[in-house]
Amino acid sequence: MTVVEIKFESWQLSDEQFFQLCQDNRDLRLERNAKGDLIIMPPTGGKTGNSNAGITAQLWLWNNLHKLGVVFDSSTGFKLPNGADRSPDAAWIPLEKWQALTPQQKERFLPLSPDFVIELMSPSDSLETTRKKMQEYLGFAEKVIEKYRSLNQ
Repeated sequence: MTVVEIKFESWQLSDEQFFQLCQDNRDLRLERNAKGDLIIMPPTGGKTGNSNAGITAQLWLWNNLHKLGVVFDSSTGFKLPNGADRSPDAAWIPLEKWQALTPQQKERFLPLSPDFVIELMSPSDSLETTRKKMQEYLGFAEKVIEKYRSLNQ
């Protein structure tokens, strides 16, 4: 399965329209890059899904022990400062950032860049596409750790 990118050169979806599109199509994984292009990602396979669940669980357990912030899974949308709407496989923000959000903001795509992001490459992901996505986060982060390994490890 491949990622599909749809370019909208003649018009752009507003933030509200994109949010509604995602709500109306919950079975699809939708993102937008900074140019406003719509990105449709296929569901993961069992092996990748299991790895992603394990990564999110480990992050949640660490955070539950230390109580330093809030953990999010791949279904959470983030509105990045560059205008992109992204849903990393796992993400974390400090408690202060979470508490600074209004109740309404907590119900929508979070208007911030996560402080910690995990993007797990599935077989359908290209290294180039994943690197571009990580570069978006890098623009708003102090540190990015790039680690690649096989799911067989």
